[in-house]
Amino acid sequence: MLRWIVIFLVIALIAAVLGFGGVAAGAASIAQVIFYIFLVLLVISLVMHLVKKV
Repeated sequence: MLRWIVIFLVIALIAAVLGFGGVAAGAASIAQVIFYIFLVLLVISLVMHLVKKV
């Protein structure tokens, strides 16, 4: 999932440099959503790991 975040971030940066505002904003927002999903999954994974140890 981190690979997808990096891919969309690179697309957003390239589009921003080339002046494609709509494409850059779209790719950046997709990367942001995927990043938040990744954070939620990380927290759930950590909690499950701690619960299994107890």
